[in-house]
Amino acid sequence: MNKIKYGYLGVLICLLGACKQPVGQQSRPIEWVNTFIGTSPSITKAANAHGKGTEELGQTIPAVLTPYGMNSWTPQTRLSENKCVSPYYYKDSLFYGFRASHWINGGCAQDYGSYTIMGMDGALRCLSEERKELFHHSDEVGTPAYYSVRFAKSGLLSEMTATDRAAIFRYTVEKDDSVYIVVTPNNDYSGGSVTIDVEKQEVRGYNPVHRLYNGAGKPAGFSGHFVVRFDRPFTVYGTYNEKERSQGTVRMEHKRELGAYIGFKLNKGETLKVKTASSFTGTDAASHNLDAEIPDWDFEKVRAATEERWNEHLSSIVVDTDNDDDKKMFYSALYRCSILPRMYSDVEGTYPAFSLKDSIVNDSSYIYYDDFSAWDTYRALMPLVHLMSPKQGEDMVASLVAKYEQGGWLPVFPCWNSYTSAMVGDHLIAMIGDAVMKDIPVHQLEKAYEGMRKNAFESPALYDDYVDGKGRRGLNSYLKYGYIPLEDPVKEAFHVGEQVSRTLEYAFDDFVLSQVAIKLGKEKDAELLRNRALNYKNVIDPSTGYARGRHEDGRFVDYFNPYIFAPYITEGYPCHYTWYVPQDVRGLMNIMGGENIFEAKLDSMFSENRYWHGNEPCHQVAYLYNWIGKPFKTQQHIRRIMEEEYLLDVGGLSGNDDSGQMSAWYAFAALGFYPVCPGVPEYAIASPTFPKAVIRLKDGKFFEIIAENACAKNIYVQSVTLNGEPYTKNYLSHFDIMKGGVLKFVMGEQPSSWGSDAEDIPYSISK
Repeated sequence: MNKIKYGYLGVLICLLGACKQPVGQQSRPIEWVNTFIGTSPSITKAANAHGKGTEELGQTIPAVLTPYGMNSWTPQTRLSENKCVSPYYYKDSLFYGFRASHWINGGCAQDYGSYTIMGMDGALRCLSEERKELFHHSDEVGTPAYYSVRFAKSGLLSEMTATDRAAIFRYTVEKDDSVYIVVTPNNDYSGGSVTIDVEKQEVRGYNPVHRLYNGAGKPAGFSGHFVVRFDRPFTVYGTYNEKERSQGTVRMEHKRELGAYIGFKLNKGETLKVKTASSFTGTDAASHNLDAEIPDWDFEKVRAATEERWNEHLSSIVVDTDNDDDKKMFYSALYRCSILPRMYSDVEGTYPAFSLKDSIVNDSSYIYYDDFSAWDTYRALMPLVHLMSPKQGEDMVASLVAKYEQGGWLPVFPCWNSYTSAMVGDHLIAMIGDAVMKDIPVHQLEKAYEGMRKNAFESPALYDDYVDGKGRRGLNSYLKYGYIPLEDPVKEAFHVGEQVSRTLEYAFDDFVLSQVAIKLGKEKDAELLRNRALNYKNVIDPSTGYARGRHEDGRFVDYFNPYIFAPYITEGYPCHYTWYVPQDVRGLMNIMGGENIFEAKLDSMFSENRYWHGNEPCHQVAYLYNWIGKPFKTQQHIRRIMEEEYLLDVGGLSGNDDSGQMSAWYAFAALGFYPVCPGVPEYAIASPTFPKAVIRLKDGKFFEIIAENACAKNIYVQSVTLNGEPYTKNYLSHFDIMKGGVLKFVMGEQPSSWGSDAEDIPYSISK
């Protein structure tokens, strides 16, 4: 099994190694995945320079699941479902059980609807502070399909593996002993319930979900339900809460730290197996999920099947290189890109209706997904899903349209199956619009457009609906002024203020919607939205060339330092957000005063250590040199970012992984291209890492990327051919990829003039 590597040794080997040719393809990519990367505070350069608080944490968990599975099964080292507290941190040494987590992996949100199963030998210990067990990482093994730990004191071996909605555990004792299983909902509101069914030899329960951001603390209208079964009869059972433990009782609810316990007698070397499944619609549905996914008690059979699921999934992109560290980094990134969004629907197609209390939908025509960290993942994660997992990508987009149908408004940041309006922007428009522009089938396209248009042009008639999270934040100001002025505090949002960032992001979303309108023949909408796509100009100060807060009367804010945090900027500096004009890079260049000034400011992002890779507003910055015909600078900076901000270490991410966006950036960078502007079916080309990579497409097609002479020192593109023909554009069409074929690079140690002509640069509204 893969063990975590510490420090910079692996990176140094990669940088100093000679240029070698590949030694064959990897048939079991799961073996290259390290699930512990990002479980510790970041040790990367940019995180230490710009990150603060939880932004310095990767916030990932070593999840065991299938790709996009309902639960992220994780060893639990923290107890709470509180905001910004991950269920697992590598620095911890106390184990509280296996948790069916719905943590927004790599984020700073909250867990919800989760439950924990803890196995112990010896005396019964129910409360969390009593049952915790010391463990050492040397006794811990983790892969995407399997996790095990042997407790330091008792020697009890605890193992788990999982399916889409279920999991199975195996406990092995070193001596004749009593073994107890404790089952508890992780509810911070003294809610939830457990019931022991002695006749059926199972435990059932639920954990009510509470909202975060808009409507924080209010019931979300659904719960996480579960059923737990055992492979041998009980010898003792009971329930407990914070104040009491009762043997022989079968129900406990609405108490603090409640749960159920089940006891067994095992002889030395014997195993106890426990299996469980969850549902967001009811315990009966959880039971059906378990029957369908783990009908028997064969632990190894489940583990092997889940390993093969991961091998099949990860093999959608096969890389060929003799650099083991590069393979570990790449496939570990793809693993983290495959945790969210998570499936919500049961095996029979039932799921809780979006934002509607106690309402269940039954639709087996697709798998319904939720937990879209939209501000982050529209950038690269969703485009990567469409390349790696096209069927799942179609279902995810269908899920977004369903949320509009059920809730009445397209959500801004749909998590916990609720409206949240967390972060800024309106990026479900970008997610759906990007799919439309790439000819990816969109379920009920006209309905999808209706929802996108409603968000762009209307606000809820009822103020309570707006407060609840429906509609764009600050839309009225945006429509009135063409930007959101500082006088509008945007108070009905979790992130108040941040007016400049909102303006820039709305302008981008309007651009994407204008592209969709053109494609659907809605000419009046297209023209209006195209003009609104230029609203970014209203918050770029021509005198400084940077994004800057602006008043209602048109004055820019008096005090201005573009290199520090500002209340009108989201999680960054004005110099970070200035570059967020992916739809019109040439237009931004014109406002700044031309290519030379644009290039100088872009250079300063790196030479003055202003670039912050740990947060998304910077993710496209290094690619922007392509728009001035200097792709060699993009190649240089992308490779440096990969080397400095992604390490084979528990602290190897440069900040929150943000539902896989940080990892998706790396995956695209390693392949040699990146979707700078979702909604435009193009990718900016950079510097491919692997001598060979093959993307498996639909319909049995393959797209092959060959990088002749590729290695740590040969980072510059010398020439390119596409299907044998010379290719000079410094961007790649999505449709050329989908046709299948061969993109061949010749790499070298020195910059070249490839891709530098005016006709070779990517799309921009302005010329």
